[in-house]
Amino acid sequence: MRILVTGGTGFTGAALTLRLLKEGHDVVVLDNGRGIRFDQLKAEGADIRLGDLRKQELVEECVAGCDAVFHIAAAFRAVNRPDAHYYDVNVNGTRQLCEASLAAGVSRFINCSTCGVHGDIHPVPANEDAPIRPNDYYQQTKHLAEEVLPGFHDSGLNTTTIRPLGIYGPGDPGRFLMLFRAVKRGVFPMFGDGRTLFHPVYIDNLVDSFLLALTQPPSPNGSRTYLVGDEEFLTLDELVRAVARSMGRAVRIVKLPYAPMHAFSAIVEGMCRPFRIPPPLFPRRVSWYRSDRAFTIERAKSELGYEPRISLEEGLARTARWYAENGFL
Repeated sequence: MRILVTGGTGFTGAALTLRLLKEGHDVVVLDNGRGIRFDQLKAEGADIRLGDLRKQELVEECVAGCDAVFHIAAAFRAVNRPDAHYYDVNVNGTRQLCEASLAAGVSRFINCSTCGVHGDIHPVPANEDAPIRPNDYYQQTKHLAEEVLPGFHDSGLNTTTIRPLGIYGPGDPGRFLMLFRAVKRGVFPMFGDGRTLFHPVYIDNLVDSFLLALTQPPSPNGSRTYLVGDEEFLTLDELVRAVARSMGRAVRIVKLPYAPMHAFSAIVEGMCRPFRIPPPLFPRRVSWYRSDRAFTIERAKSELGYEPRISLEEGLARTARWYAENGFL
């Protein structure tokens, strides 16, 4: 197949693109940056177009002749960006891509959203029908983007939405790297009681779900949405200790109050905003210590045939090796 992957040089998009190339597909990538795997993607044969998802002519060029589209690109919690930027990229960008895909005769459109649209989960575990309670404008616009799809599905574009849980794995330069680095120092500051729930998904497991969605026949029930994660969720204390085991290290978890850190993060973000400086700390990052994320993945299992292949223990070990081999730890 000829497949377009938006956001294909990022962490999730690059992993998906490399798998598609390995399976013999012809892959076009549209992204606004090179990413840390750009050279590898080029070497493996990806046709990479650097540009803005909001440029209609560029989008139409990229989607021309494609059998399927994976829409991974998004405005993701950039600092010093107005709400209008998130709406323009995440909602209007999705709508424009759907319009181009429908016009080009694309047979499958798989949209990557986020479990964050559900906000803080109570009671646990939640499923796809849990209330939509986004905690920030990024999450809100991701859900608004989801709502674009059913109309196009009814018009003949076979659409599916995947809501990944906490993505991690080799190639991730973000939050999990900070987690590994903190554990490596031997002391992990835990803001809160450490009993907050976290539901991970190893990157290869997530890519499996994307490929399963690619091969499913059109749903008679309209555009479908799936939460995709690993088999089990765990507390933050358990996650930190699991990371330590993957590195062969001991770690001491130091419990600190959450409220002062949250207040301090808001002050830091406010001080950096006038100077357009990316804050080293901000409330959305600190909320990781407080927001429960725990879900059931039964719908993905029953309808997609999804089964997580890589366990948490193996996934963390692979991630630790990749960080070490690439000079991140």
